Amino acid sequence: MKKTLFLLFLILILISTLLISNTFAQDYTQWELPDGAIARIGKGGVGDIKYSPDGRLLAVASRIGIWLYDAATLQEAAFLTGDTNGIICVAFSPDGRTFAIGTGDGTILLWDTIIGERKTTLIGHRNGIFGISFSPDGNTIVSGSSDGTVRLWDANTGKHKMTLTGHTDWVWSVAFSPDGNTIASGDSNGDIRLWDPNTGKHKNTLTGHKRYALSVAFSLDSQTLASGGEDNTVRLWDTITGAQKKTLTEHTGTVDTVVFSPDGSTLASASGDIRLWDPNTGKHKMTLKGHLGGVNSVAFSPDGNTIATGGDGDLRLWDANTGKHKHTLSGHSSMVRSVAFSPDGNTIATGNFDSTIRLWDANTGKHKMTLTGNTWDVQSVVFSPDGNTIASGNYDSNIRLWNTHTGKQITTLTGHTEGINSVVFSPDGRTIASGSEDDTVRLWDANTGKHKNTLIGHTEDVQSVAFSPDGKIIVTGCSDGTIQLWDAKTGGHKKTLTGHTRNIWNVAFSPDGNTIASGSGDGTIRLWNADTGEHENTLTTDNKQSAFSVAFSPDRRILASGHEDGTIRLWDADTGTHITTLTGHAARVWSVAFSPDGRILASGSGDGTVLLWRLR
Repeated sequence: MKKTLFLLFLILILISTLLISNTFAQDYTQWELPDGAIARIGKGGVGDIKYSPDGRLLAVASRIGIWLYDAATLQEAAFLTGDTNGIICVAFSPDGRTFAIGTGDGTILLWDTIIGERKTTLIGHRNGIFGISFSPDGNTIVSGSSDGTVRLWDANTGKHKMTLTGHTDWVWSVAFSPDGNTIASGDSNGDIRLWDPNTGKHKNTLTGHKRYALSVAFSLDSQTLASGGEDNTVRLWDTITGAQKKTLTEHTGTVDTVVFSPDGSTLASASGDIRLWDPNTGKHKMTLKGHLGGVNSVAFSPDGNTIATGGDGDLRLWDANTGKHKHTLSGHSSMVRSVAFSPDGNTIATGNFDSTIRLWDANTGKHKMTLTGNTWDVQSVVFSPDGNTIASGNYDSNIRLWNTHTGKQITTLTGHTEGINSVVFSPDGRTIASGSEDDTVRLWDANTGKHKNTLIGHTEDVQSVAFSPDGKIIVTGCSDGTIQLWDAKTGGHKKTLTGHTRNIWNVAFSPDGNTIASGSGDGTIRLWNADTGEHENTLTTDNKQSAFSVAFSPDRRILASGHEDGTIRLWDADTGTHITTLTGHAARVWSVAFSPDGRILASGSGDGTVLLWRLR
């Protein structure tokens, strides 16, 4: 499959983009699926962005792989995945023949774009690669890692050439100067080091950032270095003397990336907004606004006319001359913290860490709508029983109600003093229960939004809340390792279930109301008798992976659990026997949900995607 995808890559380089069919572009939800999955919803968060040297392709790195877009049509051209170990950064060689991928486990993968195969794997770093770059002549690759080293590699043979040591913390960014005479590297201490790439000799250390020099970029003449840091500043340095030339201070958040335009006349820097500067005078030119969350990558097209920007949410394209928004490539999303099916099974809602709720067609996997207006990360989403309303729990301590047909916000429920981890409707749709990091559970009238009651008794964060099928009992899971049962009508405390040794991440009632399942950070899933509170069974993974989510199938026969290692495990709910393990996510599985008919299982992950699995 990978060879086929790379042949498509080659075709894109060699022939007109008009040959790409719309039908092919529409099939991306089916590309490179893990065994057992029937569709992928979402493309993962936007990480590193790079244009190919000829400007025909736009490469977008996400946690699950690299998406290649046709830069002219903006259609999906290919998806490179497989043994990528969590992609962090990417780079094209100057001639476009080699594609370098820096991964989360410290390996660097080199792909030959002509024959469509992996050339070699560069092994030497002990931890994740956060920066990677080719020398101007294409013969050398420089990489920076969280192991605190900078390494140089022969781009043709893959052999390690030398290791540059001196950083005392993570190396976040590396860059070659256009004249090939200097390498810059920035670290977590805020220091930037300049090196001679031929000898490996340390040339200078630039100090000024208070912490985290996250991005470095050279001007076209190699005489100026721009850097962005966690101290909200962009700094310009003289690469000969090491003197700081200017400090640009208009950003209000961490500056994750800096990049020069191809002609060197513009410097772009990104935090929540993207700012364009005159690098010679330091004068602010314009601000590009539209992203809902942070922006961690910016790329100019080779002709300098387009700017591509991305963060945890959408990928946006801008006119570099006017600053006008040109296009948004939908489908990318940040960490999926919560996933829910609509009662009719036709829509999937995801709560994302980019302050959005996204609605997807459950049959096609296509994006339908984005609900915006949240000011903080969305921790929990749930449909009302009639399907007309979505309730979202947000890290800003508010609960928001949304009209599922129009996408408009109906009202906001206020009263919690810290983030909301879980929201749920009662079976009759009249009450909403919410669990918060303020250690309380609150009950609300779902029609009026008025506060009805507060359940007090937990001593730490309330992570999960669930109603019994008859609506009479509320179960809550807490970071203190306890599970509490409450009378839903009076708010009175009924029972405390103990046995877990770490925090409870999720609790769920079986459809018949007889059993409670709990997933914990201690690596176990426990089953409890809902009437007596007695412990009935303990389900344990072979590697003691934290269980972040649990859900019963509608017929109660299967219990699904999502884990720290990105797996979903299916269990026989009666015997506790392990049935199978579903693998394919590149990060922890925060949420699992069955379709109303029980035929499909959806899993939402920190990799920014939802995988749909067909159950036999």
